Amino acid sequence: MARVAGSSFFQEARLPEQRAVEGIAFPAVLVPSGGPPAQGSLDEFLAAVRSERASRLEPLLLEAGAVLLRGFPALTAADFDRAVDAFGYEELPYVGGAAPRSNVVGRVFTANESPPDQKIPFHHEMAQVPTFPAKLFFFCEVEPKSGGETPIVLSHYVYKRMNEKFPEFVEKLEKHGLIYTRVLGEGDDPSSPIGRGWHSTFLTKDKAVAEERAAKLGMKLEWTDDGVKTVMGPIPAVKWDEVRMRKIWFNSMVAAYTGWKDARNDPVKAVTFGDGSPLPADVIEECGKILEEECVAVPWQQGDILLIDNWAVLHSRRSFEPPRRVLASLCK
Repeated sequence: MARVAGSSFFQEARLPEQRAVEGIAFPAVLVPSGGPPAQGSLDEFLAAVRSERASRLEPLLLEAGAVLLRGFPALTAADFDRAVDAFGYEELPYVGGAAPRSNVVGRVFTANESPPDQKIPFHHEMAQVPTFPAKLFFFCEVEPKSGGETPIVLSHYVYKRMNEKFPEFVEKLEKHGLIYTRVLGEGDDPSSPIGRGWHSTFLTKDKAVAEERAAKLGMKLEWTDDGVKTVMGPIPAVKWDEVRMRKIWFNSMVAAYTGWKDARNDPVKAVTFGDGSPLPADVIEECGKILEEECVAVPWQQGDILLIDNWAVLHSRRSFEPPRRVLASLCK
């Protein structure tokens, strides 16, 4: 079916997993207006992204916080790289992040390469460092045999629920922020969800350069015989979203406390209040429950592109049965 001249290339759709949050469908879902299978070539899709980004795609992202593009003719890592480029956002280098990941093509990386049986808890991308992406893309190149969803949840809604349930905790969190501590080896450890070594964390093998790059992040380094302990913070755990004019639960508190565990790291020591005092385990557990209760998990389909506003949405990863290949790209 040919599209009418001047009409949109994109059409909103509904999925059973979506939920209405304050009257807005989350996430927003766009499919080809010609109906499945995707009409036209990859070049037409990329041209439509360029022409409708400001008028259609970005307003939808601002409103919903996340947009799932489904049924479009981007099926390979190279296609995804071109699609990210078509959006026109500046790339953000992955400096200071914890996840083991490798470059695939252009500005496209693997998502967290930790083993499939491991869940990755909810977090804002790179919330533990001051320079973090404003937007991130995920792309499903190979859909999982089972599981492996990337659940998402609206950050301001998590803040609202936490503040209602634990006002004193949230007040202390807003006053002191958080300190994140992580012990890194030299090389990457793919068996760990936080196994990125210091060579790839700071994109160098030179300790002096690593010190310099850590200092720019406001991170302190304590060198050990076979690696380095990084101390980040105090850093705010609640931020103000100036665009949407609301407070957001912008941290990796639950992820660090429950998931920063490997041969080098004890998760309970991985994150504390900014004054150094320990976090209450019962509140962390309840926060984890709220994140799960409020999240949306759409099963991946090959070719799916999920655009997330990192100011609005936390994400996670469920365990899965291989094969699964989800790629990512970070943008300023």
